Amino acid sequence: MAITSANQLELLQTAEAVAREKMIDPGLVVEAMEESLARAAKSRYGSEMDIRVSIDRKTGRATFTRVRTVVDADELENYQSEMTVEQAKQYMSEPEIGATYVEEIPPVEMGRIAAQSAKQVILQKVREAERDRQYNEFKDRAGTIINGLVKREEYGNVIVDVGAGEAILRRNEKIGREAYRPNDRIRCFIKDVRREQRGPQIFLSRTAPEFMAELFKMEVPEIYDGVIEIRAVARDPGSRAKIAVQSFDNSIDPVGACVGMRGSRVQAVVNELQGEKIDIIPWNEDQPTFLVNALQPAEVSKVVLDEEAGKIEVVVPEEQLSLAIGRRGQNVRLASQLTSLDIDIMTEAEESARRQKEFEARTGLFMATLDLDEFFAQLLVSEGFTNLEEVAYVELDELLVIDGVDDGTAQELQARARDYLEAQAKAALDAARALGVEDSLIEFEGLTPQMVEALAKDDVKSLEDFATCADWELAGGWTTVDGQRVKDDGILESHGVSLEDAQDLVMTARVMLGWVDPAELEAAKEDAEETEAEDGEA
Repeated sequence: MAITSANQLELLQTAEAVAREKMIDPGLVVEAMEESLARAAKSRYGSEMDIRVSIDRKTGRATFTRVRTVVDADELENYQSEMTVEQAKQYMSEPEIGATYVEEIPPVEMGRIAAQSAKQVILQKVREAERDRQYNEFKDRAGTIINGLVKREEYGNVIVDVGAGEAILRRNEKIGREAYRPNDRIRCFIKDVRREQRGPQIFLSRTAPEFMAELFKMEVPEIYDGVIEIRAVARDPGSRAKIAVQSFDNSIDPVGACVGMRGSRVQAVVNELQGEKIDIIPWNEDQPTFLVNALQPAEVSKVVLDEEAGKIEVVVPEEQLSLAIGRRGQNVRLASQLTSLDIDIMTEAEESARRQKEFEARTGLFMATLDLDEFFAQLLVSEGFTNLEEVAYVELDELLVIDGVDDGTAQELQARARDYLEAQAKAALDAARALGVEDSLIEFEGLTPQMVEALAKDDVKSLEDFATCADWELAGGWTTVDGQRVKDDGILESHGVSLEDAQDLVMTARVMLGWVDPAELEAAKEDAEETEAEDGEA
């Protein structure tokens, strides 16, 4: 087939038809045609030639040209696409290095193989353009809801037609045992859009907490307008969910607005989520108050918050315990997700017994270590002293407020506490040395002898060993295993070392060893503080 004998307008008509069908720019199809024709010409004239094809966007005429570049004589490598300055003088009056000489060449006769190759190039280019269009269309729609039609089901995963392409709803992103048939209408949350080699992959979800938040945004105009904000969502998909809302207008009740007249608004969301029960909770900046709301419908007697450990203790009446925990721990689990706190629920009787046990343990500690009688030890505990360090190093005036304690008695108490602590520290140090701990670790500021002994028992015996530790190895943390949070005990957790403390200690060790540049560390710290300040202002 010769290009000259073909209907030149047919090229443009074909390009427009393909572009319309694939919903891409016709110019991209024409560019693909130009490249395919250029490849066919190279197979005819020689692959080393720089042959280019230009199709007139109005007439459809294809122009074939050969391009040669002027190079220095010493750099001439390809005689087909390059020429020296001397050679160029035959074609150009004043040739310069880098200049190009373009000459038109006759169109090629396209045989069967060349035509097939040209077709493959066009199809490939069109496919790439189509993928780019799909990705660009959906990349900014991640985090929104989309409606589609079910095309088929593969190994439990649902393939959804979303108009300009296909998306996948994985089996673990479906609610409960949802089943779909071809051509069923489905509403999903676009969880992620990725550009992959086989084309853009659109991942959908119906179990994501954000899906519920977006559904409420569609049903509640106040949320869409920004008058009410969804602060947190926790879901047990298909069963139960909790959503915390806050109103920026004192005249609007956020819970009532989300429920709607006779529950119409929340019911629309419930129906979409296969009957999932939804608790709508007012948000509160005060975490204990917010937690009391989150544990509804259970009544709470007392809340004790440990901000440093990110843990909270909740005391409920005996008859409210099962309601607070919920079936299979569902209520407390959702409340924990909503507040991002570890929640420990106990009855009033259990709390009383625990407090009594702690009181007796501290009383016994003071009796054994300070050689006190039970009454005097109980006085110390009643005044809020919990350990020997507090007795040893507290201001003397704080001991003098205890009934029956004069200046001499207070000094004797502190002397006994210090003597005991020093003996304990010496014993721990001797044990650490016996385990082979190096002086570099013993002399490292921030570690007590008891901490050094604990590290030695875990085979951390030098400053280098310590510097390789992760912060969570020292302070402890949580790991999710099979959907359940599992506690990881830290080497120094029992010594009151927090995650921040562990980070500072490890980083200081790395700086001392020369592993980290202090200037870079300070710059990173300043950047983090600036980012935190900007986030706070926002």
